[in-house]
Amino acid sequence: MAPKSVTATPPVLSGRALNRATLARQLLLHRTTMAAEDAVTHLVGLQAQNPQPPYYALAARLQGFRPEELSRLMEDRTVARTVSLRSTLHTHTAADIRALGPLVQPARDREIAVFRKGLAGVDRDALAGLVRELVEERPRAPRELRAALSARWPDADPLALTVAARCLLPLVQVTPRGLWGRGGGVALTTADVWFGGAADDPGLTLDGLVLRYLGAFGPATVKDVQTWAGLTRLREVFARLRPRLAVFRDPYGHELFDLPGSPRPDPGTPAPPRLLPEFDNLLLSHADRTRLVPPAYKGRTWQGNQARRAFLVDGFLAGTWRLSQEGDRLVLTLEPFVPLARDERAALSDEAALTLDLMGEGRPYDVRLGSPDE
Repeated sequence: MAPKSVTATPPVLSGRALNRATLARQLLLHRTTMAAEDAVTHLVGLQAQNPQPPYYALAARLQGFRPEELSRLMEDRTVARTVSLRSTLHTHTAADIRALGPLVQPARDREIAVFRKGLAGVDRDALAGLVRELVEERPRAPRELRAALSARWPDADPLALTVAARCLLPLVQVTPRGLWGRGGGVALTTADVWFGGAADDPGLTLDGLVLRYLGAFGPATVKDVQTWAGLTRLREVFARLRPRLAVFRDPYGHELFDLPGSPRPDPGTPAPPRLLPEFDNLLLSHADRTRLVPPAYKGRTWQGNQARRAFLVDGFLAGTWRLSQEGDRLVLTLEPFVPLARDERAALSDEAALTLDLMGEGRPYDVRLGSPDE
């Protein structure tokens, strides 16, 4: 009788091991000299629900970052803001906007489906055609689109028409919206107009998208990737990729996948404090967020549907922070969830001061440590 084959049990990665691996991929263990454009590519975009978060996200990750660097990339149309992953606003490179569009369209379609009752009698192809005609003539504010679409379909819900418009076409927000230190309302045009010419075949498949996710957020479960992208039914993608991937398990027995050559630092590796903007993808891109968010703090960075700025201590969520203005001075207030050790307070205050040195444009500032928000 032939001997039975023995399948090796995948190694188990502790919560701290997952934490350190994810921080390393996210450029948060050590600030890197990577250029801003390369960082936006590596991170597969930056959450951009508000204009400033992408700048603070890079300040936490890049050595010597200045907001003008990302602002220049926006002005010269190397990067732009668009609806992509999870059907939410992100700052992506031009190449990724074109490559990701077809892959994340199911997430956009699900958002449209939420408003389907308000779109009764509306032909999607006709709506997309009218929107393209309008925004390619000149960039249009959402209110202009809403008025034009409502005139064409007066019985439809105006909000539903606006949502469908932004989800049916690869629209980008044009500058000055999103530039550092300059205001500007939202105005939209197509990616083809903004970046020039029709898109070439981007060559990015779902397999490639999963590999890029693992490089920036891994190790991860199938559900983690689906949460990040806003997609479903990715198990067959992992089945194809399995021979190329390293396989682990988390402490709860869930199967984790990773790129074999990606960093998985020792769990004891020091993790310096970091200040993150609201909606940072670090805290939004896993189905199980306990590798970064202690269970006791779940939901503590949200007020309604608005995220609060968060900070990490020893690699884990430990509190929130806010900026205010007092006279001519910026005031950055740190609000920990529990009392911090003296060395933790000192390191966190130093990180806050560095953030203001990078982002405060030379203005005088104060860093304040509030009482624990227990």
